[in-house]
Amino acid sequence: MRILIVEDEKDLNRQLEDACLEAGYVVDKAYDGEEGHFLGDTEPYDAVILDIGLPEMDGLTILEKWRENGKTMPVLMLTARDRWSDKVTGMDAGADDYVAKPFHIEEVLARLRALIRRSSGQASSQLTCGEIVFDTRTSKVTYQGSAVKLTSHELRLLSYLLHHPGEVISRTELTEHLYDQDFDKDSNTIEVFVGRLRKKLDPDFVETVRGLGYRLRENT
Repeated sequence: MRILIVEDEKDLNRQLEDACLEAGYVVDKAYDGEEGHFLGDTEPYDAVILDIGLPEMDGLTILEKWRENGKTMPVLMLTARDRWSDKVTGMDAGADDYVAKPFHIEEVLARLRALIRRSSGQASSQLTCGEIVFDTRTSKVTYQGSAVKLTSHELRLLSYLLHHPGEVISRTELTEHLYDQDFDKDSNTIEVFVGRLRKKLDPDFVETVRGLGYRLRENT
């Protein structure tokens, strides 16, 4: 899953980035509102962590512009404000959830996982496909009850597929969500990672839809 962090406090931005990377996310980051708005408007993200108080353009304005432009990715707002009216304003602007500073990084990650699950119609923290089970809290994968060791890229690919069951997902879409903005979008490595997942897990759990992409087999 690809995440955007828009936070002007560099230490906090770095802490959030480190935590998200450790949790298996791909991360882009911005330190001011204009850069954050541009990235969110031009790149595909599975979720955004957005601070309200930003230089150049505040978080509420950014969010309103995104929603006006049809951007639907879930947004977790960070705010140092305690007034309930500010939280209501943020939710009315299109935020999906909020966390007040100071906060524990673990809470941000938990809320982020929940937002991504809900946005893809998933209620449980455990995503399954047949005998494949992926625990979003621990990033652990089991197949037929046994733990399976996956590389970070294999895990990201599996996670994205499991969050979009039944959908045909193009190689371009997978590449855009599995790598940051500087990655070569023409890479053919997605085919390699799909092949590795088939070898390590059920070889039939994901099908190739010729000319279109890949689809998780719901009856696996």
